[in-house]
Amino acid sequence: MVSAGQSVNRVAATLIGVLLLALAFSGWRWSQASAGLVSAQRIIGTLSAGIASRDQTIVRLNQQYRAEQQQLSTLRLQQGRASAAALTREALLQRETDADPSLRDWSAAALPDAVIRLHARPAFASAADYLEWLSARDQLPDSGQPAANRGRSGRR
Repeated sequence: MVSAGQSVNRVAATLIGVLLLALAFSGWRWSQASAGLVSAQRIIGTLSAGIASRDQTIVRLNQQYRAEQQQLSTLRLQQGRASAAALTREALLQRETDADPSLRDWSAAALPDAVIRLHARPAFASAADYLEWLSARDQLPDSGQPAANRGRSGRR
């Protein structure tokens, strides 16, 4: 038969074993929770850095936008002033032309053929074509050969 002392010892041993098992399980859970917390803090740090970077980018883009809007406003103001000045000049030229009969007759007359040839340009498909045309007009003839093109005057 089992004595009362042995029975208490078995219960106490079982109780101590269960407590040790519960303590080990709690320690393991605490370790898991700590690892999760460290991982979460690392993720929060990464996300915070990303948010800070995004915020800096937003601030920089807003500053650029405001600067560009200011520049655009300045350009529009300058364009308006230039347009007004051009209209004023055009009106002045028109008044001067209308006031002087000889100037009015001269401006109404057709340009001489030589002047028209000076301003004649072929149609260009690109800027490269225009540059090629300009450089071809300035080529110097070989020595002893007559010039095929005499500069920009258009005379041949």
